[in-house]
Parts: sequence; structure tokens; C-alpha cells
Amino acid sequence: MQQTRFAIITAILGGTLMSTAMADNALPDPSATDPQKMGWMQGFPPPPDKLIKFTNGSNYQFPRTRWSFSHGRELGPTANVWHGSGAVSALPYALQDLDQVGFTDDKGQPATWADMLTNTYTDSVLVLHKGKIVYEKYFGITKPYLPHIAMSVTKSFVGTLAATLAAEGKLDPAMLVTHYIPELKDTAYGDATVRQVMDMTVGVHYSEAYADPKAEVWAYARAGGLLPVAPGYDGPKTFYDFLVRLKKEGNHDEAFAYKTVNAEVLAWIIKRASGMSLADLLSERIWQKLGTENDAYFAVDSVGTEQGGGGLNLTLRDMARFGEMMRLGGQFNGQQILPKAAIDEIRQGGDRAKFAKAGYVTVPGYSYRDMWWVGHNSHQTFEARGIHGQRIYIDPVAEMVIVKFSSHPIAANGASDPVTYRAFQAISNFLMK
Repeated sequence: MQQTRFAIITAILGGTLMSTAMADNALPDPSATDPQKMGWMQGFPPPPDKLIKFTNGSNYQFPRTRWSFSHGRELGPTANVWHGSGAVSALPYALQDLDQVGFTDDKGQPATWADMLTNTYTDSVLVLHKGKIVYEKYFGITKPYLPHIAMSVTKSFVGTLAATLAAEGKLDPAMLVTHYIPELKDTAYGDATVRQVMDMTVGVHYSEAYADPKAEVWAYARAGGLLPVAPGYDGPKTFYDFLVRLKKEGNHDEAFAYKTVNAEVLAWIIKRASGMSLADLLSERIWQKLGTENDAYFAVDSVGTEQGGGGLNLTLRDMARFGEMMRLGGQFNGQQILPKAAIDEIRQGGDRAKFAKAGYVTVPGYSYRDMWWVGHNSHQTFEARGIHGQRIYIDPVAEMVIVKFSSHPIAANGASDPVTYRAFQAISNFLMK
């Protein structure tokens, strides 16, 4: 039971730990977990042993996740992000065979781009170079028009909207959180600034230690409807109910501390500042202007509150459009969609010393700004990251954007970062030749 509960929560929240049981054993053969081959949810109705449900937690049990990560709308309530009625923006093709682009993996062994895709349980991947699609692949049951959960990549969308409102003077990062949300005056956020929330330097008593059944992560999940609750449950029943109970721990602005609740607070702030729901704000300010092909959607709680920490589902090409817009300083589809000042502010990064205190060994030298991970390297990379291998990786020097959906059996990206980054760099070098 504990392993099942762990799998459900880590898959949703964007945590930093991995399943000890999974980590201690050899990972399953990726090809053997292909959802098409395994027959998940096939048939009318599917056989009982092939059913995937929210009510029993099977939707977040690997390898069933290789199906459920692309079928969230069939498993729980959602809020739609309309793509608009305008023309779809072009993504020209200039396809190249990148499968055999080689590199040396983290164990010192020769590997290829195709090897990395297989071994990181990739569901779909797309590479843009100078605005053109040079590589695009879909595996298993994924399709170009089928949204996939972005996990904590969601946070970077929320952070981008916050940076945009700030650049437009509609949100003041220097203000206390309570200026926008007075309901949080008696919580950890009572004396925190919006900037500290945006950069995750808030001292809040909130644990994502999944092995601890008393960790706050369990209450967060139950409150948001991300986890089935037992009969007689009398805890918080919405994200808002949960957030107003959070207490302070330590001092603000001393260190980076990745905690999903900060993204939920920031989502609340930008809704108050804009007067719009998160789904409508994303649709109006970004989705319609990008010329996206498909609607996106958010997972929501029992009162329709979008999960700002990890609930966005979208298609691969539309995520690529968003990444390309970020690479181009907010320009795309023939217009300046977002203020260049907002994108520049994100790309400058945050405090590297504060980030280093968190001990992320697979992203040395990074910082965190506006819920983006900033590399501070020679290629000026910055990225959005979500557990199980979700990624928007932007390399301005190589004029490259890589977007990737995955269903890795280990939640924490530390399990796949070493080989993934080496492969990304190999593609960058290849395209720059």
C-alpha cells in the first residue's frame, strides 16, 4: 500500500525523491512496458486486468502510467485552456536523422540519441532548430493531438504569467503576499514577499518526504483531489483550504527550497492580480496568441481550482511553440506575445548561492527564477522540468528547443538527468556544426 501511495503522489507533485524499491532494482525493459503491447484500456470494455482507474490508484502505478499520463481527462475533472479560433501557426519541417548522434554516457560508455530516448522511457520528443522541426517522434499510445501531463513544467507556465504581470505593472513582486491574498496572513506566507514565492525561497513547514505518512504532501494531495480519500475524511477539501493552514518554518530568503505549495500560492496570486482563472489567463495571454493546434487543460480540485503545481496537460507541438517563444524573447507567430523584459528577467536567473544549498547534484551551477531552472552555462540554457522526464530545454546559443514527454518509472529526474543532459548537449553540438 505504501508503494502505491508513493507512486500516486510523486507522479503528481514534482518531488525530489525516488522510490527506494524501484531504485534498488534493475529498471524494467522499456520496450516491454509499451502500453500498446500491454493492452491497457483496450477493448469495449477493457478486460478487468487491463483497466486503469483513479479510484484504486492504478492510474499512477508504473507501467500503467505509460497510458494514464496521456489520458488525464478521462480520469479526473479538468479546466479547459482554449486554443482560440485563429489560424494555427506554422512549424516548418526540416527533418534530420538524429538517432545515431553519439555521446559518452555517465558510465563512460558510448550511447546514441535513440538509446537515450528508449532508456528514459520517452513518450514523445520534438527538437526545434532555428524554429524548424528537425526531429519528432511519438511512441506507444502517444499521438500529436493527444495532451500529456507536464507535471512540474506547469510551474514554469505559472511563473511566466507572474513575470508577465510584473513587467506590465499589474503585479508587484516586492509586495507581501497578503497584499493579494489576505487570507494567508496567519500562515507561513504572512510575512513573505511575492518575489520569495516566485523564486521558492519561502520558509514554510511543508514536507514532500513521501516515506513519512504524516508529511504535509499527503494532506495537499487529498485536499486537491489528487488522492482518493477514505470514508469519513474530515481534512481540507480544496487547495485553498490546505494553503491557509500552512505554518512558517525557518526564515524566508535564506535558501532555495523546492516546494510545490509555492506554485499553488503563486497561481492564487496571479488569479487575484488578473481577476481571471488560471486556465482563462493562459488561454488569453499565451495559448490563443501562439496559434496553438489544440486546447490544453488543467487538473482541478473539487471547486474547480486548477493545480498550478503540476496539473497542466498539453500537446508536444504546442509545448514546442511555447518554448520557441521563450527562446525568442516573447516573440512568436508574428507578434510580441509576452514582454521581452519578462523573458529577460527569467533568463537572468536567481541567486546561485541560495540554490546551491538545496543540493541538486545533477544541475550544478544552476539557479531558480520565476519557477524556471537557469543553467548559467556557456550556452545560456534555461528549462522547465517535471518529474518522470517532462522537459522544455532551451539552448539560445544553439538556437535549439527540445521538448520531451516521458513516463520514467522513477519520479525524480536525478535518475535520468545524467544521460539526458549529455544527449541534449550532443544534439546541440551536432546542430551547430
